[in-house]
Amino acid sequence: MKTQNFGYKKLYIDGQLIDSASGEREDIICPATGEVIAQVAKAGKVDAEKALLSSQKGFKYWSKLSLEERTTWMLKLRAAILEKEHELKTAMVHEMGKTYAGSQEDIDRLTEALEWYPNAMKNLREEQIPDYEGTHTHKMISKPAGVAIAYLAWNFPLLNVGYKIGPALASGCSLIIKPSSLSPLSSYMVGEILHSINFPAGVVNILAGSSREVATPMTTSKIPAVITMIGSTQTGQKVIADSTTSIKKLGMELGGNAPFIVFEDADFETALNLAIILRFHNTGQICVAANRIFVHKNIYDKFLEAYVKRASELEIGFGIKENKGVFMGPLASSQARDRMFELVEDAVSKGATLEYGAKIPEDLPKGGYWMQPTVVSGITTDMKLFREETFGPVAGIMSFETDDEVLELANDTEFGLASYIFTNNHNRIERFTEDLEFGEIQINGVKYAIYLPHGGFKNSGIGHDCSHLALEDYLVKKRVSIAL
Repeated sequence: MKTQNFGYKKLYIDGQLIDSASGEREDIICPATGEVIAQVAKAGKVDAEKALLSSQKGFKYWSKLSLEERTTWMLKLRAAILEKEHELKTAMVHEMGKTYAGSQEDIDRLTEALEWYPNAMKNLREEQIPDYEGTHTHKMISKPAGVAIAYLAWNFPLLNVGYKIGPALASGCSLIIKPSSLSPLSSYMVGEILHSINFPAGVVNILAGSSREVATPMTTSKIPAVITMIGSTQTGQKVIADSTTSIKKLGMELGGNAPFIVFEDADFETALNLAIILRFHNTGQICVAANRIFVHKNIYDKFLEAYVKRASELEIGFGIKENKGVFMGPLASSQARDRMFELVEDAVSKGATLEYGAKIPEDLPKGGYWMQPTVVSGITTDMKLFREETFGPVAGIMSFETDDEVLELANDTEFGLASYIFTNNHNRIERFTEDLEFGEIQINGVKYAIYLPHGGFKNSGIGHDCSHLALEDYLVKKRVSIAL
């Protein structure tokens, strides 16, 4: 199982590819083998300050361009990314362990965002406000907010870039992208692409480094007008606290703990198939994964048996292009894998049953962070597997008897991002649509797209990624009143 070496990648600041001020570099480890597959420039406080000043200058230029001019640049970037599609997908496979087929989603969302958001911006309409006394006309107009900073999670390296770069650039904001230090490689390669097409300097800056040296100085700075992120709730809370040096707009897509509810009248095969995909796709490292699977007692045994069989048949491996049958790769880090075993141990110690998995496959590279797909039944509300976002290939399944019971269980979480229900009872659908405390309710199927809003309740975040609603994070409103 051979890895590819991607060499050394530099920061992209002020339109240039540069070393960090300190000269520090960071090794990027392939989670499938444990081997070093690249080095990247590791940014520090000096680089963060340089990026802020560059973005401030970039905003003054970019915000004055017409939407048509911004669109031309965004489509030029889109075309250049598509030319490097294979290299970018291969980088994602190596830096965080996703499959080559799975990396297509990242490319699709990034390139769609660069094309879709200029059109969404074009379709924004000025709001006309009636004057009840007939003395004035009033309208609301949208203007770019200013410099935006995007802190990104490691699980979808380029999809996450797309969710931020599309609305930010279309709105007229400049953008600093800080990818996770766990998977910055493909983001740095986007910096190389931006440099190759002579993208306007300062409009996009890309740098990775420690939170203390990079994120904290940028968040506490008074330069940014917008802070947006994709990550854990704990990190989001710290960013919010650090941001209060000035009044900033905040957009946060944070943790999830999605209920996946299967009633006895559901289409059994559809529910089973999606319960597998939504738990083990991307090795379960997805904020909208099926975290807690609730199955009606009348079909529980049948569902559990079929689910264990399907999970045991999933092919695990290094998801390079040649390995087309691989469904699930390694976890992204040794710490992530250790946590999976801790969740399983906690559940079993409190009475749950390990149905399958919780082992390290013997036929895969010893240096990789491998784990079998794992199924645990009989979970209860006192288990970490019920309370915490799993973010790995461990499925927790429990039975229920009544609608009231499962609704209470589903809502019994601090999170409120995605939820899934499978039933053909229309009255039940209406009730659960009304009473589930989640920003997304998907019924008898699953769909995500750049034009569909993605956001949560409670500790799952503020605002939305995707759709026209994402533009609101990067725009401010002006009221214009004219006396007649």
